[in-house]
Amino acid sequence: MTPSHPATRHTSEDATPTLRLVAWETTRRCNLSCKHCRAVAEDHPYDNELSTREAYTLLDQIRETGTPIIILTGGEPLLRKDIFDIAAYGHRIGLRMVMAPNGTLLTPEIVERLKASGIQRISISLDGASPDTHDEFRGLKHAFDDAIRGIGYAKAAGLEFQINTTITQTNLAEIPKILKLAEDLGAVAHHIFLLVPTGRGKYIVDSAIDAEQYEKTLNWFYDQRDKTPLQLKATCAPHYYRILRQRAHDEGKTVSFETHGLDAVTRGCLAGTGFCFISHVGRVQTCGFLDVTCGDIRAESFKDIWEHSHVFNELRDFSNLTGKCGLCEYRRVCGGCRARAYEATGNYLAEEPLCSYQPARKA
Repeated sequence: MTPSHPATRHTSEDATPTLRLVAWETTRRCNLSCKHCRAVAEDHPYDNELSTREAYTLLDQIRETGTPIIILTGGEPLLRKDIFDIAAYGHRIGLRMVMAPNGTLLTPEIVERLKASGIQRISISLDGASPDTHDEFRGLKHAFDDAIRGIGYAKAAGLEFQINTTITQTNLAEIPKILKLAEDLGAVAHHIFLLVPTGRGKYIVDSAIDAEQYEKTLNWFYDQRDKTPLQLKATCAPHYYRILRQRAHDEGKTVSFETHGLDAVTRGCLAGTGFCFISHVGRVQTCGFLDVTCGDIRAESFKDIWEHSHVFNELRDFSNLTGKCGLCEYRRVCGGCRARAYEATGNYLAEEPLCSYQPARKA
C-alpha cells in the first residue's frame, strides 16, 4: 500500500539515491486474512515488535537521511496501541506521515485522532467493486461494507484518502468499475498493484494475470490519465514506466512533470533506490516483497544500512541486471520487478518473468 508521494529527483548512480519512501510494518497483526498477504498476517499479538522507544529511535535515524514519506502499514496499523503517538512523533520531527489501514476499523473518533497526529493521507484497498469480490479476496464477510463506511468517515472529516487495488484474474474485469467507484467515493488517487507471489500470494499464483494481460491492463491504465480527475499510479508494475514513455513518444508528447505528473519523476521498481521496507521486528529490506534481509535496525543504524548495504548498492547499479532486463533500453525507467525475479529464479538481478517486451538490443 503506497500513498502518493511528491516529486524528488534521484542523485547520480555513483551516489546514494534520495530516500523518498519508507514502508514500515508497524505490526504484523491484522483483523483480515487476505489471499495475497505478503506477511501471512493473523489476528493475534506478535512477539518482538519494535517498542515505542525503538520506534522513535527508528524515525530519528530515518530523519538523518532526509525527509521521506513514512507509510505506517501492517498488518493493520490501527491494532497497534501507540500508533497515534508514533505518527505524531514522526510528524513533529519533519517526516510526512501517511497510513495504510484496511478501513474496517475506522470510526469518526479514530479519523479525528489520525488527523490530530499528523497523518496526511490514508490508503484503503478495494479489490472488488462489490462485496462478493472484495470479501472473498479479503477473507472476511462485510469487509467491503466496513471499508466503504470507513472511507465515508475519512471523507466527512476531510482526511485525504486513496484507493489501492491488487489486480488478479479474479478482479481484472472489475478494474474499470473500481476506478469509477474510487471517483464516486471522493478519492484523490487510485493505485493499482500487480500481484507479487510472496506470502499467501504464492498460493494464488494461478490467479496472477499473464504477460499479455499485464501489458493490456497497463495500456488501459495509461488511457485513463485524461479521463479521470484522480492521480493514477502503478506499483509493482514497473513496465508501466516503459509504456508511459513509449506512448508519449508515439503521441508526440514530451515526458515531463507538466505532462505526466508524478509518474514522470519516478521509475518502475524502486527497490533499493528511492524506497525501502522495515519489518515489524526491524529487518530492513529493499522491498516488502523481496524477502532478502539487508540489515537490522536493532544492530546498526538505519542510515548505515541505507547507504552501505550490499543488496541496496547492487540494485542501484542497473548494469548488474541480467537477461533481457540487462539489455533493455528502458532498464533505468523500468528495471523489472526484482521481487518477481527473485521468486521465479532465486536471483533478484534476473530478468522480470512477466514481461513481453523484447529489447532492441540482443544478447
